[in-house]
Amino acid sequence: MTKRLASKYKVNRRLGVNLWGRPKSPVNKRDYGPGQHGQRRKKPTDYGLQLMAKQRLKMYYGNIGERQFRRYYEEAVRRKGDTSENLIELLERRLDTIVYRMKFAITPFAARQLVNHGHVLVNGKRVTIPSYLVRDGDQVELREKAKQFASVLDAAQSAERDVPEYIEVDHRAMRGRFLRAPKLTDVPYPVQMEPAQVVEFYSR
Repeated sequence: MTKRLASKYKVNRRLGVNLWGRPKSPVNKRDYGPGQHGQRRKKPTDYGLQLMAKQRLKMYYGNIGERQFRRYYEEAVRRKGDTSENLIELLERRLDTIVYRMKFAITPFAARQLVNHGHVLVNGKRVTIPSYLVRDGDQVELREKAKQFASVLDAAQSAERDVPEYIEVDHRAMRGRFLRAPKLTDVPYPVQMEPAQVVEFYSR
């Protein structure tokens, strides 16, 4: 479980963006960092810009560990095509990400918890690994008990965000399908993500 679960809004303030687009985020009122020096503005270096891009992307997906995130980069490099697009595809194929995109959970952290606790089925089989990579056409659904969770029902009815086009979902059955790998422009990020900067960071 991520160490940032109880302090995710501090991440928002440190990065200076409402990373998950939540109305409760303190950045909506104070768009500067925490602490007595939070309002100081420095012009970032190229390295600083790349580091910030990496932190935004890594934190957005529930604060993936650095070692695992680097493995995603290395896999993206190995694959054919644009490395930055490959990186986004790998992150969007994560099971906890798909649960979040299907609006079965209100945050990526809650989606990870649903998977960890064994409430999610992939093609009828229980999967408890949040980083499990879903394939095109795979069906993802919640177990019967989880379909009645108040947090799940609230997330499904939330108007904060929409289900993207590369996923189809039936909220009455709490079941959905991953249709295809998305492009960067398909992913509904609340803030601008710059995977090309992340690739530059790791390729230094």
